[in-house]
Amino acid sequence: MSAGADQTAAATAARQRQTQEKLTNVSKAIDQLRRERGRPTVRAIAGRAGVSATFLYENPEARAIVQKAVADSRSRHDRQAQQQHDQVEATWRERALNSEAELSRTQKEVLTQRQRIGELMGQIRDFDQMVPGESVQALTTENTTLKNRVQQLTREHRTLPERLEGARSNLRFSDKRIADLEAQLLEQDQP
Repeated sequence: MSAGADQTAAATAARQRQTQEKLTNVSKAIDQLRRERGRPTVRAIAGRAGVSATFLYENPEARAIVQKAVADSRSRHDRQAQQQHDQVEATWRERALNSEAELSRTQKEVLTQRQRIGELMGQIRDFDQMVPGESVQALTTENTTLKNRVQQLTREHRTLPERLEGARSNLRFSDKRIADLEAQLLEQDQP
């Protein structure tokens, strides 16, 4: 054999030893998680075994070991946790929908009030040219009342987007949590 062939054989043997050591570490990490009653996920196993998640996905033996561990860890508790999560998600979605509906209603109300104010302002200008002092005072009072109402509606309008943003944020959090759970389910269901 030539020196190049010897080096290649030595490198191949070293890679095989490293792979076997990694597989042993993966098995030990899974056993440790089981003893501690931890949940065997790809990230948890990779972290404890000192290997990359890519190794666990790409190496057929490692993938089989991880999938078996994940399949063995399924329990009734996981199904209950999923049900609770689904209930919380439904609640947040309902809140988000309610907030959006209320925001739309408020925006329509503000638009209606602004149009009404515009009409009344036009009437004030018309009366101001035609009617003496007392009528102008009554119209000014009504105008002030309407302005106060518009300010109140504007304040309400400002709080609704904050509520909507909170609901959307909660929905994004729920969607992210669902995506994580779906990813875990996919990890568990892969053959």
